[in-house]
Amino acid sequence: MTLAAPRIVDVRDTESFRLLPPCADPGFDHRSCDYWEDGDRGSRAARASWWDAGVAAPAPRPKPRNPFGREDDEPADNPFAPAGTARPAFNPFAAGGDAEAAENPFASRREARPAVPSDAPRKLHLLGRGLAVFGTYAKVLLVDDVPAAYAQFGPLSAYPRALRVRELYPRLPASPLPAVITCIATTAAARGAGHARTLVAAVCDDLAGRGFSAIEAYPEPHANPDATSAASPRFWVGCGFDVVVDDDRYPVVRREL
Repeated sequence: MTLAAPRIVDVRDTESFRLLPPCADPGFDHRSCDYWEDGDRGSRAARASWWDAGVAAPAPRPKPRNPFGREDDEPADNPFAPAGTARPAFNPFAAGGDAEAAENPFASRREARPAVPSDAPRKLHLLGRGLAVFGTYAKVLLVDDVPAAYAQFGPLSAYPRALRVRELYPRLPASPLPAVITCIATTAAARGAGHARTLVAAVCDDLAGRGFSAIEAYPEPHANPDATSAASPRFWVGCGFDVVVDDDRYPVVRREL
């Protein structure tokens, strides 16, 4: 019997999000991890509520009050305008106008951009932030339609914790900025078959096609394999990466495309 070749799926909607495999250690979970997206309060911990649709994003931090502004933060009236001047009437042709305004018959129609549904799971919203411009931020490798490996990646700007790691090493190339692979993980049952390397190769090909000239990753040298999705420096070297920062705690690996 011939086994089917592994199949790689882009995570871009609720159906593909359901394919994310569980972590080998049940205390962690790809489906609720925001460790890389939130450099201050991010966590890898399993949070079952995040798997459900309709979970709201954490409340934004309050905007600092402008001591020179009005209490309601509304723009002040123009003191140089003639007395009694009313605010400009609504311009139906201005960008960002009222949704109820009449459609501009002279404007070209814009195609609907891909987007994550508003009631999608919280983690899917994080993975879907760049769909309209960058594309998918994650891939799942399936073996006989069973999820075996998972990778998360994207532009450096999408992952504040990666930016912080880079700030430790000013000698890293600042231009052009690399793409990053933040997570690569294989299920316990699928280990040893090379699926993680296959998935990394597919991600590298994808990122090269999107115009990136380099990719970085930030492994954890002494972590338990079940407790990390950053892999080890040795793994990344086997995927064609070079160790460009050989630090015992926060190494950096890089692959030129």
